[in-house]
Amino acid sequence: MPDLGRFLPLSNRPHGDESAVTADRRAQLADLIAADAGVLAALPAPRAAALAGEYLATARIDPPPADDVIGGPAHSAALLERAAATVRAGRRRGIRALAHGVRAHLRLAAAIGSPPRLPPTVTGAVALYAATSAPFDRRAVVAGHTVRADDDGWEFGRGPVLAGNGADIAAFLLGVSDRPPQPPARRPATGTLEG
Repeated sequence: MPDLGRFLPLSNRPHGDESAVTADRRAQLADLIAADAGVLAALPAPRAAALAGEYLATARIDPPPADDVIGGPAHSAALLERAAATVRAGRRRGIRALAHGVRAHLRLAAAIGSPPRLPPTVTGAVALYAATSAPFDRRAVVAGHTVRADDDGWEFGRGPVLAGNGADIAAFLLGVSDRPPQPPARRPATGTLEG
């Protein structure tokens, strides 16, 4: 019976400092956009401009007003930096807004052939959200399973394990990738039978 506490309402959990818990995802979204601004700064001008516009549209962020500097990767990076500052100082943003930002980040990473760089708290929160809001076919893949990010240390759900990289799981659930999490590889038996 010592595990019974796991099934009781959350109010019966051991208490700890929860002062940092919030549903406002502004800081995480702004940090993500600012980091991606740095990625755009390293790209050639026409490509950076195209990707910046695509990024803001995918993230569903209104572009900030343009300034006097026109074109070039510095302009594209500055556009995203201003968008990040607007998000950080603006209204509260929930998990849906963060999911749109992660989708934009994943598409940018795929477009330039770079691995995504997302903190585990972001991949976990977005994957959990997407597991309940993704199109039916994607939700059906993970339904009745424990979804585990081998690299990020999070998991959710119950049932047989489907595992993968945290960013890859989020990419699948957000519709950026068609590669679902997989059952963990079975380890071969180490002993031999003698007869």
